[in-house]
Amino acid sequence: MKSILITGASGFIGSFLVEEALRQGFGTWAGVRASSSRKYLQDPRLHFAELDFASPDRLRGQLAAHREAHGGFDYIVHCAGVTKCADPKDFERVNYGQTRLLADTLRELDMVPRQFAFVSTLSVFGPIHEQDYRPIVETDTPRPNTAYGLSKLKAERYLQGLEGFPYVIYRPTGVYGPREKDYYLMAKSIRSHTDFAVGYRRQDLTFVYVKDIVQAVFLGIGKGVTRRAYFLSDGNVYPSRTFSDLIRRELGNPFVVRLKCPLAVLKAVSAIAEAWARHRGTASTLNSDKYRIMKQRNWQCDITPTVDELGYCPAYDLERGVKETIAWYKKEGWL
Repeated sequence: MKSILITGASGFIGSFLVEEALRQGFGTWAGVRASSSRKYLQDPRLHFAELDFASPDRLRGQLAAHREAHGGFDYIVHCAGVTKCADPKDFERVNYGQTRLLADTLRELDMVPRQFAFVSTLSVFGPIHEQDYRPIVETDTPRPNTAYGLSKLKAERYLQGLEGFPYVIYRPTGVYGPREKDYYLMAKSIRSHTDFAVGYRRQDLTFVYVKDIVQAVFLGIGKGVTRRAYFLSDGNVYPSRTFSDLIRRELGNPFVVRLKCPLAVLKAVSAIAEAWARHRGTASTLNSDKYRIMKQRNWQCDITPTVDELGYCPAYDLERGVKETIAWYKKEGWL
């Protein structure tokens, strides 16, 4: 039985990766913090590995103890990270610094796996091709304009700079699905009869359903690819209103007031929300990073290499994915 470690296993994407690893018969280790929720990690076949990425000495001891008791891991999927922070410096500390620490510790302990999959983001490229709306391709030069995107890019470049390190990088666009909380806020707003749009210029959006990310990661494992990076979307491009229109339909077409927010207003509101959250020591969903993401007009990306090299075939277009997601929110009492 091949073994796999999935970091960030208690999170949105990580918990789905765990389920697929178990389904495929891997000896599956959920990498979690001691304080992590295990709500979606209830399968009795699952093993837990408590990992402290904030402490080099503790992480080294935890991994060394695992090697002594169980050997190394055949595969590692590094999904742990942060998407919003009270302090913007935490993006680099966690997404870059802790990824670097994990890779270095694995090398130090001679525990480098057959493949190290890193879940990154399309945001590493930033707002490029904003005038001609061409798809972002892997040969484009990244120009991230968010602390989140920059932290992920630094992590990517560090892994790519390690000689012989068997990384595979996945760069998903907007990820949605059951258990996801940010797009849930949109559904909650629409149920309350309000929908927000940002800016007045054309915006091309792309999405990927969480189970299609999982599909790609395990195709990459099966193909044995290393030292490659792949974009992930469902292969379609959507006008800015499509997502909210589909949510509205699945909610029974409630009456909705559509509010168009100028970018200048969104920028000011984001700054205020971020400052207030920082004052309280919490992370705000609406912040300067989120403003720049919502401001970006072109989210197209070329998934041709993912399809050709991995055999990736997205199972969920936006219509199917939203239908399944809203049904889950209703079933779980979120809506």
